[in-house]
Amino acid sequence: MAAKNSAHRRKGGSVEVVDPKHAVDLATQQSYSENVFLFVPNLIGYTRILLAGLALHFMSYHPKYCTLAYSVSCLLDAVDGQAARALGQTSKFGAVLDMVTDRCTTSCLLCYLSSAYPDYALAFQFLISLDFASHYMHMYSSLVTGSRSHKLVTSDVSRILWLYYNDSRTLFIMCAGNEGFFVALYLMKWVKTPIGLTHPLVTDLTWPQLAAFITFWIFLAKNIINFVQLWKASKILVGVDLAERKKARDEARS
Repeated sequence: MAAKNSAHRRKGGSVEVVDPKHAVDLATQQSYSENVFLFVPNLIGYTRILLAGLALHFMSYHPKYCTLAYSVSCLLDAVDGQAARALGQTSKFGAVLDMVTDRCTTSCLLCYLSSAYPDYALAFQFLISLDFASHYMHMYSSLVTGSRSHKLVTSDVSRILWLYYNDSRTLFIMCAGNEGFFVALYLMKWVKTPIGLTHPLVTDLTWPQLAAFITFWIFLAKNIINFVQLWKASKILVGVDLAERKKARDEARS
């Protein structure tokens, strides 16, 4: 029995690693009373995906419905994590589902913006690439160093990332402001009526243009953080490579 369990579970850093075949069997045989696929935060995640799909459906011809569906999908991102902690339903599947939904939803909007603003298509493509590369490498570096969550970043690794991931208010403001900037760019193609305020700086601006100006600075900070995350993850992975190469040399000598 002990030999069988050792085949199913082995220690990998601080994370218990489950044999892939055993993991598939567990997922197939899970009971209704504890079905990870049906955890409340994951149901919220599926709702986010449906709303994002609805937003994409309306994106090219109904900006109000699109913006409403997209905004609710993004706002639910702040709800699923709270639900997971409150109900004791945190899961690796939920964490990855959340991240993948964020990346795909934002990328779809940026693809639309590339066609709406063809002169800036290269910039939008760069933002998509930076977002995916940064989060993928960060997630992978967390896995190979044995972290239980990609959000568990210590201040000695990166104080910027520590502040970003460990302060829920900062994380919400950054994510909401970044998405708000992209939504404002989207609405700028539809709303042409100036606000009409008397102040000379805003009298000729539409409200999406004003929103874009305000959220631009959050967008800029968020993408600087993406770059920092990419760089730190790259250094961690290189450090792991160097440690493994040294271990291999030491074993070869002994």
